[in-house]
Amino acid sequence: MSDYGHDLVFGSFVTPSGGDPDRTVGVAVLAEQVGLDLVTFQDHPYQPAFLDTWTLLSFVAARTSRVHVAANVTNLPLRPPAVLARSVASLDLLSGGRVSLGLGAGAFWEAIEAMGGRRLTPGQGVRALEEAIEVIRQLWDAEARGGVRVDGEFYRVLGAKRGPAPAHAVPIWLGAYKPRMLQLTGRRADGWLPSLGYLQPGDLAKGNAIIDDAAQQAGRAPQDVRRLLNINGTFSAGGRGTLNGPAEQWVQELAELALGEGVSAFILASDDPDDLRRFAGEVAPAVRELVTAERDRGAEPARTPERAPEPERAPEPKAAPPVRPSRATVTGGAFAVVPTPDDGVRRSDQQVWDESTRPTGPVPDPNRTYTPHEQATGAHLVQIHDGLRAELAQIHDLIEQVAAGEIDAGAARSHINTMTMRQNRWTLGVYCESYCRIVTTHHTIEDQSFFPRLRARDPRLGPVVDRLEQEHHVIHDVLEGVDRALVAYVGSPDGLAELRAAVDLLTDALLSHLSYEERELVEPLARLGIA
Repeated sequence: MSDYGHDLVFGSFVTPSGGDPDRTVGVAVLAEQVGLDLVTFQDHPYQPAFLDTWTLLSFVAARTSRVHVAANVTNLPLRPPAVLARSVASLDLLSGGRVSLGLGAGAFWEAIEAMGGRRLTPGQGVRALEEAIEVIRQLWDAEARGGVRVDGEFYRVLGAKRGPAPAHAVPIWLGAYKPRMLQLTGRRADGWLPSLGYLQPGDLAKGNAIIDDAAQQAGRAPQDVRRLLNINGTFSAGGRGTLNGPAEQWVQELAELALGEGVSAFILASDDPDDLRRFAGEVAPAVRELVTAERDRGAEPARTPERAPEPERAPEPKAAPPVRPSRATVTGGAFAVVPTPDDGVRRSDQQVWDESTRPTGPVPDPNRTYTPHEQATGAHLVQIHDGLRAELAQIHDLIEQVAAGEIDAGAARSHINTMTMRQNRWTLGVYCESYCRIVTTHHTIEDQSFFPRLRARDPRLGPVVDRLEQEHHVIHDVLEGVDRALVAYVGSPDGLAELRAAVDLLTDALLSHLSYEERELVEPLARLGIA
């Protein structure tokens, strides 16, 4: 058992896709909004389908204010270490100390050679990486006398001026799997960053032992090296394997990795907004609470709490709301997932559809019983909708705070009033744009997954599914109206009324649609066994 006592960190591993740059950045911004600590991107400069990772990191750092950013991991053979050191330090200064440096010795050597890099053997890659770490650390040490001098086998830096120093002590994390890389991690690095999918049973324990021994031989403590882990998995109703099950299973498994294998940073590889929301809102706070309790108790075995606690670390308005047990608690027997009623309140004078023409599905059998597993999908649909409702309310609150001049976006409080208001409008714009992307993604998933299966398994639901799909298109048009109002508002201080009107119309349409969808679908999802 190894527990190095580090605070827990939860992050995201986002694909740097160039096909839809706005969505790529939106997923990264969402990671901050839901309360994650870290956003990372893989670095493959030879991959034309990807955005350049360091350009993307800079853009994301400018679009966020709290979350840390890192390459996962930097492709050293195509990133000269002296230039890389100055890039990292510059971004760290610009972002207020929010950069970490993941480094790898290199892979995909044919692609690296095609980009002008040098092919290295595994042994050469390790030696080159150690020289690069020395170059980087010397350049960051701006207070030392004299220039940087590393006369190495692979990197020769002979007298380069030092600096700039980063804003904080930037940690260096190594993507390591083999003994020589693990030994280097123990000697020189601040963190070990493997991917769970590349590890065999027992590899974490073996890797920890090698790192610990190398650290001690170098005069360091094993606790000097944080243990990070890239993970992937699936949220599902029933346990189907490692990190493939309900949030409670994820909590148990990640807590065991923290307490038994010393992992203190979990980085989820997913571009799915719903995955990030559940990871941040349900899994992360419960793992933190469980690990803290086990550390306080000492050697007692870990156990999963009866329910995940509400998020404690995610600041408003970013946290996903807790599930309301009065509506979405799943028990056996009668159907227990209660759809959210439409309260009939409308903010806008405009109507985007005639609600009286909505078709209804078949009446449920009053004598049928449902298992918790059957009801889980409907409960999850309500939970997702609850998150959309809560963020919609937060957008209204943000608009009122902006109108009242109460939001300063951090350091903007110290600026003159015009600069404060300009920063306020951009803060609101970023949040609204991200929310609109989340809604669109949610509807796309339904259109391409849930709806065809519902129509195929019960043709009587066809008219309902057709209407829901039509309403998705209408909501898309309403979201476009919000985007136009945002553009007008950011460019002019006179556009607040138009923005309020656009968001009011979105609120009326979306809340009405979500209630209708839950009313018609939560029972069929259970009855038809759709997960």
